Amino acid sequence: MLANLLIKPGQIELREVETPTAGAGEVVVKVRAALTCGTDLKTFLRGHPKFPLPTLFGHEFSGEIAQVGKGVKNFKEGDEVMSVPSGPCGQCYFCQRGQENICDGAMANYALGAYAEYIRVPAPVVSQNMFEKPANLSFQEAALLEPLACVLHGLSLPKLKEDDTVVVIGAGAIGLLHLLALHAFGVRKVIVLARRPYKLQLAKKLGAYKVVDVNEGLYRESILEATDGRGADLVIECTGQPPVWEASVNMVRRGGEVIFFGGCKQGSTVTFDTHRLHYDQITIRSPFHLTRAAVKQSYELLSDGRLMGKSLITDQFPLNQLHEVFSLLQRGDCIKYAVIP
Repeated sequence: MLANLLIKPGQIELREVETPTAGAGEVVVKVRAALTCGTDLKTFLRGHPKFPLPTLFGHEFSGEIAQVGKGVKNFKEGDEVMSVPSGPCGQCYFCQRGQENICDGAMANYALGAYAEYIRVPAPVVSQNMFEKPANLSFQEAALLEPLACVLHGLSLPKLKEDDTVVVIGAGAIGLLHLLALHAFGVRKVIVLARRPYKLQLAKKLGAYKVVDVNEGLYRESILEATDGRGADLVIECTGQPPVWEASVNMVRRGGEVIFFGGCKQGSTVTFDTHRLHYDQITIRSPFHLTRAAVKQSYELLSDGRLMGKSLITDQFPLNQLHEVFSLLQRGDCIKYAVIP
């Protein structure tokens, strides 16, 4: 089969490699759509500690089952499916304590290599986090299952109220998925902060209560003005930049919450005013990855049409133009690209 490999940071090669086969409990999926994401871009630019190079990569996908391994009962060849790339082991310390999102075995059971004609999906994923794709849902939208599930896991932690004012910092795919998910939950007063006109315009089109261009400064003042001087009930940081982490704490009201969704580069440090954290009772959360409950909720939201996921896919490209796709991603005037084998 043809598959894209990341040879070293900045170098992608389309190669002929052996087509995977399905082991016990596994399936092989013929990829119909794979989506780009911020993690893939960071991996392209600087590598990834979990994926030694050269490596297959890409992990947001949907497609048709091409082969079924022994013991698989819920799926058959030809089924159209959508899946996340991981599944919890159910046995480790963290799984036993209801923290399956940080399961010890999650990365060992990870479906990597969606920028290819076929991808092998491990047994824990097939049995727990794979679903039949509804006929009314496109393959491209179905491939949003994983990033949306990560967003929904984070949003499951605070006690959201429909009259909350929420600030989302960053209008990339994750920031805009937060906006769409919050709307699906009935939260309408969502303020989006970003710096690129393309993304600010899209956030406004998708129903943001207010968009703020951070290049113009005074964004904290804009938030205070929109909240009668209190600050936001919830601030969600989606950029993964230490200075933005630090600024986030000053945008939230007393008794409010901050979600650090965007992961910073390993070794990064941040500094907060302890007086602000303690005496203003600020809750800080740092959700990682996803849970089965979040995946199921993501599937339901995508299936019933409550999410405008299609609007996040800027364009589509064939498998042999992946390098061009990543060049476009670096320019920033886009959200996601669909790679179609």
